[in-house]
Amino acid sequence: MGSLFEEMTEAHRAIRPQVSVTPLEHSPLLSAELGCELYFKCEHHQPSGSFKIRGATNKIRSLDAEAQRRGVFTASTGNHGLAVARAAKLAGIPATVYVAANAAPSKVAGIRALGAKLMVVDGASFDAELAGRQQAEAEGAVYISPYNDREVVVGQGTLGIELMEQDHALDAIFIATGAGGLMGGTGTAVKAINPAVQMIGVWPEASPVMLRALEAGRLVAVEEFPTLSDGTTGAIEPDSITFPLCQQVIDDRITVGEDEIATAMRRIAETEHWIVEGAAGAAFAGLIQQAHAWRGKRVAVVLCGRNIGHDTFRDAVAG
Repeated sequence: MGSLFEEMTEAHRAIRPQVSVTPLEHSPLLSAELGCELYFKCEHHQPSGSFKIRGATNKIRSLDAEAQRRGVFTASTGNHGLAVARAAKLAGIPATVYVAANAAPSKVAGIRALGAKLMVVDGASFDAELAGRQQAEAEGAVYISPYNDREVVVGQGTLGIELMEQDHALDAIFIATGAGGLMGGTGTAVKAINPAVQMIGVWPEASPVMLRALEAGRLVAVEEFPTLSDGTTGAIEPDSITFPLCQQVIDDRITVGEDEIATAMRRIAETEHWIVEGAAGAAFAGLIQQAHAWRGKRVAVVLCGRNIGHDTFRDAVAG
Protein backbone atom coordinates (compact mmCIF):
# COMPACT_ATOMS: atom_id res chain seq x y z
CA MET A 1 0.00 0.00 0.00
CA GLY A 2 1.41 3.37 -1.00
CA SER A 3 1.13 6.72 0.71
CA LEU A 4 -2.25 8.37 1.04
CA PHE A 5 -1.30 10.96 -1.55
CA GLU A 6 -0.14 8.30 -4.03
CA GLU A 7 -3.48 6.56 -3.59
CA MET A 8 -5.30 9.87 -4.10
CA THR A 9 -3.41 10.48 -7.33
CA GLU A 10 -4.46 7.06 -8.63
CA ALA A 11 -8.06 7.56 -7.48
CA HIS A 12 -8.16 10.97 -9.15
CA ARG A 13 -8.03 9.14 -12.50
CA ALA A 14 -9.95 6.00 -11.58
CA ILE A 15 -13.20 7.52 -10.24
CA ARG A 16 -14.12 9.07 -13.60
CA PRO A 17 -16.66 9.45 -15.14
CA GLN A 18 -18.85 8.51 -12.15
CA VAL A 19 -17.44 11.52 -10.27
CA SER A 20 -17.40 14.94 -11.90
CA VAL A 21 -14.50 17.39 -11.97
CA THR A 22 -16.42 20.28 -10.46
CA PRO A 23 -15.73 23.88 -11.46
CA LEU A 24 -13.82 26.40 -9.38
CA GLU A 25 -15.89 29.51 -9.97
CA HIS A 26 -14.69 33.06 -9.33
CA SER A 27 -17.27 35.33 -7.67
CA PRO A 28 -16.69 38.92 -8.80
CA LEU A 29 -19.47 40.39 -6.66
CA LEU A 30 -18.46 38.67 -3.43
CA SER A 31 -14.77 39.24 -4.12
CA ALA A 32 -15.43 42.99 -4.29
CA GLU A 33 -17.58 42.81 -1.18
CA LEU A 34 -15.02 40.92 0.92
CA GLY A 35 -11.81 42.39 -0.50
CA CYS A 36 -10.28 39.06 -1.53
CA GLU A 37 -10.30 37.00 -4.72
CA LEU A 38 -12.99 34.48 -3.86
CA TYR A 39 -13.45 31.17 -5.66
CA PHE A 40 -16.18 28.63 -4.93
CA LYS A 41 -15.35 24.93 -5.38
CA CYS A 42 -18.71 23.72 -6.63
CA GLU A 43 -19.17 20.28 -5.10
CA HIS A 44 -22.90 20.98 -5.02
CA HIS A 45 -22.73 20.27 -8.77
CA GLN A 46 -21.81 16.61 -8.18
CA PRO A 47 -24.37 14.05 -9.46
CA SER A 48 -25.33 13.05 -5.90
CA GLY A 49 -25.42 16.67 -4.77
CA SER A 50 -22.29 16.59 -2.60
CA PHE A 51 -18.59 15.73 -2.38
CA LYS A 52 -19.43 12.42 -0.70
CA ILE A 53 -19.69 10.73 -4.10
CA ARG A 54 -15.88 10.84 -4.27
CA GLY A 55 -15.27 8.65 -1.24
CA ALA A 56 -18.18 6.31 -1.91
CA THR A 57 -17.14 5.68 -5.51
CA ASN A 58 -13.53 5.07 -4.56
CA LYS A 59 -14.49 2.64 -1.80
CA ILE A 60 -16.85 0.60 -3.95
CA ARG A 61 -14.37 0.36 -6.84
CA SER A 62 -11.84 -1.11 -4.37
CA LEU A 63 -14.07 -4.05 -3.38
CA ASP A 64 -13.38 -7.56 -4.64
CA ALA A 65 -16.03 -9.66 -6.39
CA GLU A 66 -17.15 -11.46 -3.22
CA ALA A 67 -17.58 -8.21 -1.28
CA GLN A 68 -19.58 -6.75 -4.14
CA ARG A 69 -21.81 -9.84 -4.22
CA ARG A 70 -22.61 -9.49 -0.52
CA GLY A 71 -23.41 -5.80 -0.95
CA VAL A 72 -22.51 -2.84 1.25
CA PHE A 73 -23.94 -1.22 4.37
CA THR A 74 -23.55 2.33 5.58
CA ALA A 75 -25.06 4.97 7.85
CA SER A 76 -25.51 8.63 7.06
CA THR A 77 -27.23 11.91 7.83
CA GLY A 78 -28.02 11.91 4.12
CA ASN A 79 -25.23 12.92 1.76
CA HIS A 80 -23.04 9.89 2.33
CA GLY A 81 -26.07 7.63 2.03
CA LEU A 82 -26.99 9.24 -1.27
CA ALA A 83 -23.44 8.81 -2.50
CA VAL A 84 -23.18 5.14 -1.50
CA ALA A 85 -26.61 4.42 -2.98
CA ARG A 86 -25.59 5.99 -6.30
CA ALA A 87 -22.15 4.41 -6.46
CA ALA A 88 -23.60 0.99 -5.60
CA LYS A 89 -26.33 1.33 -8.22
CA LEU A 90 -23.77 2.20 -10.91
CA ALA A 91 -21.67 -0.79 -9.85
CA GLY A 92 -24.71 -3.09 -9.82
CA ILE A 93 -24.38 -4.12 -6.17
CA PRO A 94 -26.95 -3.97 -3.32
CA ALA A 95 -26.71 -1.26 -0.68
CA THR A 96 -28.40 -0.80 2.69
CA VAL A 97 -28.37 2.66 4.28
CA TYR A 98 -29.10 3.32 7.97
CA VAL A 99 -30.31 6.80 8.87
CA ALA A 100 -31.34 8.50 12.09
CA ALA A 101 -35.01 9.34 12.43
CA ASN A 102 -34.21 13.07 12.20
CA ALA A 103 -32.45 12.82 8.82
CA ALA A 104 -33.63 15.38 6.26
CA PRO A 105 -36.69 13.98 4.43
CA SER A 106 -35.40 15.14 1.05
CA LYS A 107 -32.19 13.18 1.52
CA VAL A 108 -34.06 10.08 2.69
CA ALA A 109 -36.31 10.25 -0.36
CA GLY A 110 -33.27 10.53 -2.61
CA ILE A 111 -31.68 7.42 -1.07
CA ARG A 112 -34.87 5.45 -1.65
CA ALA A 113 -35.11 6.69 -5.24
CA LEU A 114 -31.63 5.33 -5.97
CA GLY A 115 -32.78 1.83 -5.02
CA ALA A 116 -30.98 1.38 -1.72
CA LYS A 117 -32.67 -0.42 1.18
CA LEU A 118 -33.37 2.17 3.87
CA MET A 119 -33.32 1.45 7.61
CA VAL A 120 -34.50 4.22 9.97
CA VAL A 121 -33.07 4.14 13.52
CA ASP A 122 -34.46 6.00 16.53
CA GLY A 123 -31.77 8.13 18.11
CA ALA A 124 -28.83 10.19 16.87
CA SER A 125 -26.64 9.68 13.81
CA PHE A 126 -24.10 7.76 15.90
CA ASP A 127 -26.83 5.24 16.83
CA ALA A 128 -27.49 4.71 13.12
CA GLU A 129 -23.76 4.15 12.55
CA LEU A 130 -23.62 1.51 15.30
CA ALA A 131 -26.70 -0.29 13.98
CA GLY A 132 -25.42 -0.29 10.41
CA ARG A 133 -22.01 -1.59 11.39
CA GLN A 134 -23.46 -4.35 13.57
CA GLN A 135 -25.73 -5.59 10.80
CA ALA A 136 -22.91 -5.54 8.25
CA GLU A 137 -20.78 -7.66 10.59
CA ALA A 138 -23.67 -10.07 11.14
CA GLU A 139 -24.04 -10.59 7.39
CA GLY A 140 -20.31 -10.66 6.61
CA ALA A 141 -20.68 -7.57 4.43
CA VAL A 142 -18.60 -4.40 4.06
CA TYR A 143 -19.61 -1.39 6.15
CA ILE A 144 -18.65 1.92 4.54
CA SER A 145 -18.02 4.55 7.19
CA PRO A 146 -18.86 8.12 6.20
CA TYR A 147 -15.35 9.12 7.29
CA ASN A 148 -13.41 6.41 9.16
CA ASP A 149 -12.25 4.48 6.11
CA ARG A 150 -8.99 4.82 4.21
CA GLU A 151 -10.51 4.44 0.73
CA VAL A 152 -13.24 6.96 1.56
CA VAL A 153 -10.68 9.52 2.73
CA VAL A 154 -8.59 8.84 -0.37
CA GLY A 155 -11.63 9.55 -2.51
CA GLN A 156 -12.31 12.83 -0.71
CA GLY A 157 -8.68 13.75 -1.25
CA THR A 158 -9.24 13.90 -5.01
CA LEU A 159 -10.97 17.22 -4.36
CA GLY A 160 -7.67 18.64 -3.13
CA ILE A 161 -5.87 17.48 -6.25
CA GLU A 162 -8.52 19.13 -8.42
CA LEU A 163 -8.24 22.39 -6.50
CA MET A 164 -4.50 22.52 -7.00
CA GLU A 165 -4.84 21.71 -10.70
CA GLN A 166 -7.39 24.50 -11.06
CA ASP A 167 -5.46 27.12 -9.04
CA HIS A 168 -2.06 26.27 -7.61
CA ALA A 169 -1.71 29.80 -6.22
CA LEU A 170 -4.52 29.70 -3.67
CA ASP A 171 -3.64 31.20 -0.31
CA ALA A 172 -6.36 29.51 1.74
CA ILE A 173 -9.17 26.96 1.52
CA PHE A 174 -12.20 27.11 3.85
CA ILE A 175 -13.95 23.80 4.59
CA ALA A 176 -16.84 22.98 6.93
CA THR A 177 -15.47 20.19 9.11
CA GLY A 178 -17.52 17.43 10.68
CA ALA A 179 -15.86 14.08 11.35
CA GLY A 180 -12.96 15.13 9.13
CA GLY A 181 -13.23 13.05 5.97
CA LEU A 182 -13.33 16.01 3.61
CA MET A 183 -10.83 18.13 5.52
CA GLY A 184 -8.47 15.23 6.22
CA GLY A 185 -8.48 14.02 2.62
CA THR A 186 -8.45 17.40 0.89
CA GLY A 187 -5.91 18.85 3.28
CA THR A 188 -3.57 15.89 2.82
CA ALA A 189 -3.62 16.29 -0.95
CA VAL A 190 -3.29 20.08 -0.89
CA LYS A 191 -0.37 20.05 1.56
CA ALA A 192 1.44 17.41 -0.50
CA ILE A 193 1.24 19.68 -3.56
CA ASN A 194 1.59 23.14 -1.98
CA PRO A 195 2.29 23.19 1.78
CA ALA A 196 1.90 26.97 1.88
CA VAL A 197 -1.86 26.80 1.33
CA GLN A 198 -3.69 27.47 4.60
CA MET A 199 -6.43 24.96 5.44
CA ILE A 200 -9.17 26.64 7.48
CA GLY A 201 -11.63 24.44 9.37
CA VAL A 202 -15.07 25.86 10.11
CA TRP A 203 -17.59 24.52 12.63
CA PRO A 204 -21.10 25.54 13.63
CA GLU A 205 -21.13 26.66 17.26
CA ALA A 206 -23.90 24.12 17.80
CA SER A 207 -21.73 21.13 16.85
CA PRO A 208 -17.95 21.58 17.31
CA VAL A 209 -17.11 17.91 17.86
CA MET A 210 -13.82 17.69 15.93
CA LEU A 211 -12.84 21.18 17.05
CA ARG A 212 -13.07 20.25 20.72
CA ALA A 213 -11.06 17.09 20.04
CA LEU A 214 -8.34 19.10 18.33
CA GLU A 215 -8.25 21.54 21.25
CA ALA A 216 -8.01 18.71 23.79
CA GLY A 217 -5.60 16.60 21.77
CA ARG A 218 -7.97 13.64 22.08
CA LEU A 219 -11.56 12.73 21.35
CA VAL A 220 -13.93 14.12 23.98
CA ALA A 221 -17.68 14.05 24.55
CA VAL A 222 -19.38 17.14 23.14
CA GLU A 223 -23.01 18.18 23.55
CA GLU A 224 -24.58 19.03 20.19
CA PHE A 225 -27.57 21.15 19.27
CA PRO A 226 -29.64 21.46 16.09
CA THR A 227 -27.86 23.34 13.31
CA LEU A 228 -28.37 24.29 9.68
CA SER A 229 -25.02 22.60 9.12
CA ASP A 230 -26.50 19.14 9.71
CA GLY A 231 -23.89 17.53 7.45
CA THR A 232 -21.15 18.29 9.99
CA THR A 233 -22.87 16.82 13.05
CA GLY A 234 -22.26 13.56 14.87
CA ALA A 235 -19.72 11.91 17.14
CA ILE A 236 -16.35 10.59 15.95
CA GLU A 237 -15.28 6.96 16.31
CA PRO A 238 -12.40 6.50 18.80
CA ASP A 239 -10.01 5.04 16.21
CA SER A 240 -10.93 7.39 13.38
CA ILE A 241 -8.29 7.84 10.68
CA THR A 242 -9.48 11.43 10.28
CA PHE A 243 -8.48 12.78 13.69
CA PRO A 244 -4.69 12.58 13.21
CA LEU A 245 -5.09 13.85 9.63
CA CYS A 246 -7.00 16.91 10.83
CA GLN A 247 -4.33 17.49 13.48
CA GLN A 248 -1.74 17.56 10.72
CA VAL A 249 -3.42 19.67 8.07
CA ILE A 250 -5.67 22.28 9.73
CA ASP A 251 -3.96 25.65 10.10
CA ASP A 252 -6.79 27.69 11.63
CA ARG A 253 -10.16 27.01 13.28
CA ILE A 254 -13.33 29.11 13.17
CA THR A 255 -16.78 28.71 14.69
CA VAL A 256 -19.89 30.34 13.25
CA GLY A 257 -23.39 30.90 14.58
CA GLU A 258 -26.67 29.91 12.98
CA ASP A 259 -27.40 33.48 11.88
CA GLU A 260 -24.00 33.64 10.19
CA ILE A 261 -24.66 30.38 8.34
CA ALA A 262 -28.08 31.56 7.16
CA THR A 263 -26.64 34.89 6.02
CA ALA A 264 -23.93 33.12 4.05
CA MET A 265 -26.47 30.86 2.35
CA ARG A 266 -28.56 33.90 1.47
CA ARG A 267 -25.60 35.81 -0.01
CA ILE A 268 -24.73 32.82 -2.22
CA ALA A 269 -28.33 32.61 -3.39
CA GLU A 270 -28.48 36.34 -4.07
CA THR A 271 -25.18 36.61 -5.95
CA GLU A 272 -24.62 33.20 -7.54
CA HIS A 273 -28.25 31.96 -7.66
CA TRP A 274 -27.27 28.62 -6.11
CA ILE A 275 -29.05 26.55 -3.51
CA VAL A 276 -26.48 25.19 -1.04
CA GLU A 277 -26.92 23.34 2.21
CA GLY A 278 -25.98 24.54 5.66
CA ALA A 279 -22.50 23.03 5.75
CA ALA A 280 -21.60 24.92 2.57
CA GLY A 281 -23.01 28.05 4.18
CA ALA A 282 -20.88 27.43 7.26
CA ALA A 283 -17.69 27.33 5.20
CA PHE A 284 -18.54 30.64 3.53
CA ALA A 285 -19.62 32.14 6.86
CA GLY A 286 -16.14 31.37 8.17
CA LEU A 287 -14.61 33.44 5.38
CA ILE A 288 -17.08 36.29 5.89
CA GLN A 289 -16.16 36.38 9.57
CA GLN A 290 -12.42 36.46 8.87
CA ALA A 291 -12.42 38.37 5.54
CA HIS A 292 -10.23 41.13 6.99
CA ALA A 293 -7.38 38.64 7.35
CA TRP A 294 -7.53 37.65 3.67
CA ARG A 295 -7.71 41.00 1.89
CA GLY A 296 -5.93 40.83 -1.45
CA LYS A 297 -5.50 37.03 -1.17
CA ARG A 298 -6.82 34.17 -3.30
CA VAL A 299 -9.28 32.15 -1.26
CA ALA A 300 -11.40 29.09 -2.08
CA VAL A 301 -14.54 28.07 -0.22
CA VAL A 302 -15.71 24.48 -0.70
CA LEU A 303 -19.46 24.40 -1.31
CA CYS A 304 -19.76 20.83 -0.14
CA GLY A 305 -23.38 20.10 -1.09
CA ARG A 306 -26.85 21.21 -2.14
CA ASN A 307 -29.04 18.57 -0.47
CA ILE A 308 -31.27 20.63 1.76
CA GLY A 309 -35.01 20.54 2.25
CA HIS A 310 -36.95 23.28 0.47
CA ASP A 311 -38.62 24.55 3.64
CA THR A 312 -35.34 24.60 5.55
CA PHE A 313 -33.60 26.53 2.77
CA ARG A 314 -36.51 28.96 2.40
CA ASP A 315 -36.60 29.71 6.11
CA ALA A 316 -32.81 30.13 6.26
CA VAL A 317 -32.57 32.63 3.42
CA ALA A 318 -35.73 34.54 4.37
CA GLY A 319 -33.71 36.45 6.94
